[in-house]
Amino acid sequence: METSTLIMGLYVFILAAFVGYMVITRIPPLLHTPLMSATNAISGISLVGSLVAAGAHYNPLSTILGFVAVICATINVVGGFLITDRMLKMFKRGKKK
Repeated sequence: METSTLIMGLYVFILAAFVGYMVITRIPPLLHTPLMSATNAISGISLVGSLVAAGAHYNPLSTILGFVAVICATINVVGGFLITDRMLKMFKRGKKK
């Protein structure tokens, strides 16, 4: 891998992390539940990408990294749905007697 490609990838990663942090910290609490649902959809896309990376058989390192990515993306999707479900339960009204 060329050094310029590595530096450009690192630059994009740092910029994306900074922009993501700035966007997330400015969201009002009322919008967290719909945003979590959108984030779960994006995590589902990354899960599919990590499955492709794990199954491509380029070399053993890419297979291992793809497998780790599958595990991380799966945890992210499941955790996101659990948190969204928990947040939605807070808005349900109790049964009237």
